[in-house]
Amino acid sequence: METILADMRRGVDKGLMEKAGSIIKSGGLVAFPTETVYGLGGNALDPEASARIYSAKGRPSDNPLIVHISGMESLDYIVGEVPGQALMLADAFWPGPLTMIMPRSAHVPLSVTGGLDTVAVRMPDHDIALALIESGGGYIAAPSANTSGRPSPTTAKHVMDDLDGKIDMIIDGGSVGIGLESTIIDLTESVPMVLRPGYISLDMLRDVLGEVRMDPGLHSDDPSFRPKAPGMKYRHYAPKAELTIVEGSEENVRAAIESMAREAISRGQACGIIAADEDASSYSCGIVRSAGSRAREITISRHLFGILREFDDLGVDVIYSESFDTPRIGMAIMNRLIKAAGHHILKV
Repeated sequence: METILADMRRGVDKGLMEKAGSIIKSGGLVAFPTETVYGLGGNALDPEASARIYSAKGRPSDNPLIVHISGMESLDYIVGEVPGQALMLADAFWPGPLTMIMPRSAHVPLSVTGGLDTVAVRMPDHDIALALIESGGGYIAAPSANTSGRPSPTTAKHVMDDLDGKIDMIIDGGSVGIGLESTIIDLTESVPMVLRPGYISLDMLRDVLGEVRMDPGLHSDDPSFRPKAPGMKYRHYAPKAELTIVEGSEENVRAAIESMAREAISRGQACGIIAADEDASSYSCGIVRSAGSRAREITISRHLFGILREFDDLGVDVIYSESFDTPRIGMAIMNRLIKAAGHHILKV
């Protein structure tokens, strides 16, 4: 299959968007930018399109897809019963990086929901994504547009690296704004539960709903303790090299990473180091990449997956990363980094 690369970095191209919409309507797959990461979209009401998504990604079929919509009027069609809490959250955060889990209507195939009687829904905050949803018929099922297990894509090049020749079209909308997948909240629980942390933080959700809790599996250092969300049990975001996160005081972390990097290099290994802007110049060896500033934590989330992919391209053998426990979205950043490291954390 020849994959079409549609350049929309300067904005929505009407002709190309009509072509993208026709691909979706006919059961094909289109990768597209959102404010979080690039998504791999197919018709959410077509079971065969869902099967193509799973096949292109190499994704387990029990890992539900998120249905993307462009307007609130779409909820009644795909949700069996829209909770009042969903309307409150939508008013506060949609369009935006929040996915809500609600009861599934009979219109949504079980192939989209991973066999569950619930459906995950979000309304992205991105002009290209919203235009594609409209052009494609109003309901697009879309996980991240990467090979399953690899770091999520934040540019069209990342999508090309993984899916060129496997899907019909990639829409290039430039680099994404946030760089981490959406927050997922389950509204079918007696107390709403966050199943995946993201840019919309626990405190922000509590400001709207009151009591909200985190899935206990997200806090566990034991990789065998499974979170509730089916997708969170799988290996995600992993680079090819062994990744170790180093936690402790900033001084101790820098000293430990410097020492381990020197050791790795002495063994003939190529070593990558992920640091904050504030610390990057402190390292005298290894391939050092700054994820961003702790004072501007969005810069870290925006660059993290790209750095992991760059280290893959450079063929590094080991990676050592500082911890990024920043105030607002640090939980989301560290959730992705810890999964990428396979829970390999060194405390110093």
